Amino acid sequence: MGEADRAMLVYAEKLTLRPWEMVKEDVIALRAAGFSDGAILDINQVTAYYAYVNRLADGLGVELEPYWAEAQPGFEAEAGDKGANDGRDHEG
Repeated sequence: MGEADRAMLVYAEKLTLRPWEMVKEDVIALRAAGFSDGAILDINQVTAYYAYVNRLADGLGVELEPYWAEAQPGFEAEAGDKGANDGRDHEG
């Protein structure tokens, strides 16, 4: 993995797990790794969008489609009961 990829992932992980800790230096590190301001905005928006969508789905109890478990062996076991169909009608 290259330096730019690593810097992008460090930024995305921090924004996802500890957004309250983000500082100007996090953006400066991406610039130092070669990202333009437009690319940094893209990294920020994609990271934030996925965090938003996951929290929205989790907050509403949205269940994963069965093909996710089929596409990734072991996924269901790792996910535990999360997203499992418990027999209740979640649509209303």
